[in-house]
Amino acid sequence: MRNALGAAVVVCAVTTLLPGAAASAEPPAVSGAAGDRGAGVERISVAADGTQSDGDSTGGAITTDGRRIVFSSSATNFTPGNAAGSERVYLRDEPSGQLKQVGSHPIAAPVISGDGEYAAYWVLLFRDTKVKLAQWTAGSSIGVNCDALNCSQPSLSGDGRYVANVATIGRPSSSQRIDVWDWQANTKQELAWFDHTAPSRPSISGDGRFVAYQDGKAKDVFVWDRDHGSTSDPIEGPSKEATIVQLSEDGSKVVYLSGSDTYVHDVSSGTAQRVPNVKGLAIDPTGDHLLYAPNDTTGPSLILRDLRTGTDEIVSNQPASAGVDAVSAGGRDVVFQSRADDIVPGDTNGKSDVFVRRFS
Repeated sequence: MRNALGAAVVVCAVTTLLPGAAASAEPPAVSGAAGDRGAGVERISVAADGTQSDGDSTGGAITTDGRRIVFSSSATNFTPGNAAGSERVYLRDEPSGQLKQVGSHPIAAPVISGDGEYAAYWVLLFRDTKVKLAQWTAGSSIGVNCDALNCSQPSLSGDGRYVANVATIGRPSSSQRIDVWDWQANTKQELAWFDHTAPSRPSISGDGRFVAYQDGKAKDVFVWDRDHGSTSDPIEGPSKEATIVQLSEDGSKVVYLSGSDTYVHDVSSGTAQRVPNVKGLAIDPTGDHLLYAPNDTTGPSLILRDLRTGTDEIVSNQPASAGVDAVSAGGRDVVFQSRADDIVPGDTNGKSDVFVRRFS
């Protein structure tokens, strides 16, 4: 499984540290409701008419063009039929403000395809977990074929055709593998097997060619290349522990954590940029913008760095968090969640809400 992806990938060099830059001031709020795409901060987890949520909303992910956002919520006032306040998956089309419920009972944050047509999430079915694929056009979800008892941790290609996920084997689970499903052709590729169930967290590129994943027990990160049918050696190099964050949609960069630092690994050259004393959270589809949380908790909670220039922009000064697929192309939009009630005017629900910060 560890055939070289290319000589350059095996070597892990670290470039000169990017210069830091003073972060911008806290962005203005543009609206308490979705639909206004001007620069600033906007609350996304609201009903189509702008009514604020009566339940917690979490787990936002955004498309390449920033047009659509997926999140989960226990709100009862977004769409009919959720009087019990159970967790549901919602897709929002930003230009129109249209909100669709596309799934229910997720047990982790949903992810979204680059084009915004599909979202993926995993659910508990009796004693097992399965991956569901939700579609914007149909406004509903289907189960992705899974030949194991448990399938989880999905990642979607740009058009939603390929789903990378973890399949765990046995009851109780004792081993796992990384699978890539072409759900349209109903075919599967098995990338790796592990004799343990420590998190492996696959992340697939937009064209489905590359998949980055980790061996959670050995603390190694790998890149699989479909075109060459090969898997790299650990990209962090020997004798170093690493935890994966995300592969960029264009397949050019892999973000991983090691010690107290974040590294942005260039798949082509095999080199890595070190961003010290921060926790990387997501990378934009082009691999040029890193969303991170500083390890120093006395300042902003979320910052977006332009990796080409070292320039930092504040995403939120208030306590906030974000996951993968949180940044649109070029770093134009960042989606995040927060319980703070002073990010936008009129936030009086006392709940966790999903917001988007737009830079242009």
